[in-house]
Amino acid sequence: MKQNLLKLGILFLSIYFLTCRQPAGKTIEKQPYRPSSIDQKPSTAFLSPEESMKTMRLPEGYHLELVASEPVIQEPVAVVWDGNGRMYVAEMRSYMRDINGTGEQLPICRITRLEDTDGNGTMDKNTVFIDNLVLPRMMMTLDDQLVVNETYTYSLHSYRDTNGDGVADEKKLVYQNDKRDNANLEHQRSGLVWNVDNWTYMTSSKARFKYKNGKFEADTISGWGGQWGLTHDDYGKLYFSCAGCEDPATGFQQNPAYGWMDMAGQKADDFDAVWPIIATSDVEGGPKRLRSDSTLNHFTASCGQVVYRGDRLPESMYGDLFIPEPVGRLIRRAKVTNVDGKTILKNAYEKSEFLASTDMNFRPVNMYTGPDGSMYIVDMYHGIIQEGNWTGPGSYLRSKILEKQLDKNIGRGRIYRLVHDGMKPGPAPRMLDADHRQLVSYLSHPNGWWRDNAQKLLIVRNAQSAVPDLKKIVAGKVRKSTPIARLHALWTLEGLNAMNKEIISIAMVDPDPQVRKAAIWISEMYLKQNDESLLASLEKLKNDPSMDVRIQLAASLRYIKTDKARGLLRELLDNNATNELLTRTVTRSQQEGGDTEWKELMTRIAKMSDNDKDLIFEGANVYRQSCAICHGVDGKGLPSKVAPPLSGSPRVNGDKEILVKIILHGLTGPVDGVSYPGMMAPQGSNDDDYITAVASFIRNSLGNDASVVSYKDLREIRKKTAGRDKAWTLEELNAVKK
Repeated sequence: MKQNLLKLGILFLSIYFLTCRQPAGKTIEKQPYRPSSIDQKPSTAFLSPEESMKTMRLPEGYHLELVASEPVIQEPVAVVWDGNGRMYVAEMRSYMRDINGTGEQLPICRITRLEDTDGNGTMDKNTVFIDNLVLPRMMMTLDDQLVVNETYTYSLHSYRDTNGDGVADEKKLVYQNDKRDNANLEHQRSGLVWNVDNWTYMTSSKARFKYKNGKFEADTISGWGGQWGLTHDDYGKLYFSCAGCEDPATGFQQNPAYGWMDMAGQKADDFDAVWPIIATSDVEGGPKRLRSDSTLNHFTASCGQVVYRGDRLPESMYGDLFIPEPVGRLIRRAKVTNVDGKTILKNAYEKSEFLASTDMNFRPVNMYTGPDGSMYIVDMYHGIIQEGNWTGPGSYLRSKILEKQLDKNIGRGRIYRLVHDGMKPGPAPRMLDADHRQLVSYLSHPNGWWRDNAQKLLIVRNAQSAVPDLKKIVAGKVRKSTPIARLHALWTLEGLNAMNKEIISIAMVDPDPQVRKAAIWISEMYLKQNDESLLASLEKLKNDPSMDVRIQLAASLRYIKTDKARGLLRELLDNNATNELLTRTVTRSQQEGGDTEWKELMTRIAKMSDNDKDLIFEGANVYRQSCAICHGVDGKGLPSKVAPPLSGSPRVNGDKEILVKIILHGLTGPVDGVSYPGMMAPQGSNDDDYITAVASFIRNSLGNDASVVSYKDLREIRKKTAGRDKAWTLEELNAVKK
């Protein structure tokens, strides 16, 4: 009898531990909720944060907690945390306060600092850290400094609170470029992300920064792209997103310093299709972007993505890519896999989304892994989520905004924390008070936010006293010498200018492929000097079992121009001829970076006047930053066909008045028999320099051959069309005589 009772007790305990004590990494998630029918006329009424959270459908076990909301914050677009866990919120308070975007450039925006003073996870103290800004768009913390960039500018300033009142009272210029950025605010830079390689990256820019001696130094790179949002994984892979070209994930196959690269099959066939639970009439693409049930059928406003790298949500989420889609009122969860070095994305769910809401004002625009190991969602909670260039008179979107009265919903915003049942957020950090030994110990922390910030702080402080400990970690001579700790230690040494060939050689034989890959990456500091001393170590990696390592070897070998290096590269290519990513990394990287294009352009315009040359070069920068998002780098359009090709276009090569009119006022309707999902937005609000430059570049590049557009040409056309307040149609333009 006692034996039977003992057996029953053991059985009960086994069942208890299997069902109630299941490890987070073994969580089995059900398909997220999807309604059987869609409400065709959803309410646009403002909801409180508590009411809004009830409209959000998440997989079982997940729920949201409110971190902050109006009136403390309004129109939030981005957040960062300093080393002590204080949150800084960028608020675009001037964004689309009415349907015309009136007063958008007024200096009425701010950055608010939020603090949890009692450690209970709730932000209970707020101060206006910086006021009177123009659309703050990028932030990054250093030590006790906050680096900020405002829209329409290139310069970076750091702000510091020196007296502890929560308000910045010190402002310093840390990167100077006084030129004004006249691009539409949707086509300007975002990001300012300190990557594992110690470079700070942005979107929509060919520049990246390195922090040295209290300043940022710019470096020009081949690759560029993306719009709002930038994130990276544990190993430095960057993920961009491009709403204008309706591409939710792009540029992630290789570092943009090697050139911009996307590949066929890098996303599952149905990846770009989205699955909202709300009718979506306010989409700039119009009816073509809607299903028969009035839901959005394709990504159109992807932004603010994050690779989750925290430790307070199920382990099954670690390394997944999350992409907000504010027009669809949803958030995509993508599983990331590596197949022979090629990164492939797939929706985690079948015809469903990780988070979907029926609140018309829910506008997720950014996501982050927080210092507490949770995931954070920035909800702008704004009626209009499209810049004024696309909401003008005669536009499809304008009629829907007015019909739904979405222009009335302004001045709000929320920040949420995503948590999971039975898992509590971690403690707030105190990194600003930590010495170098504590910071070094955080390089093995299970939360990527801690590792990233420990590395950054050691470098910003120039903590040379940490070098011996870092070397021991790389060599595997300490207890916490995990692969991820060795990776961060290696890059921290690089950032401290304490790297040498011996350390690189040790890392090249590390058991972990990502450490070996990083060692090759770092060896470029010698390869760029044609230093052959590391080639023997590199040669041993040509048959490395990891394709990631071999691809990195192919990428890095381009920097050394010796016969031995070229021979090794040929051998590497011959042995991996069937791997598309490896072969493209080498043979097409320079071309994709634009080198060939620039040489051809310079040859073509060699006999032009200096003024015309300057005009075209300036136009090239404008085109790459703004126009290529929809028309493609080569002007031949994108596979998604979001805009007509410019290469060889009769509107480009013919009467210059037609092209200028399109740039000034926009273009709508079919083009050459093809219906595109959206309209060409008017750019007439930009100054004469901007428009003459981009028009001249388009007419003299991308396979086109026509005269430049002069200031006189532009002013005459501006005067002739001054009263026009809607986009042109092709029929109207073709009817115009010279």
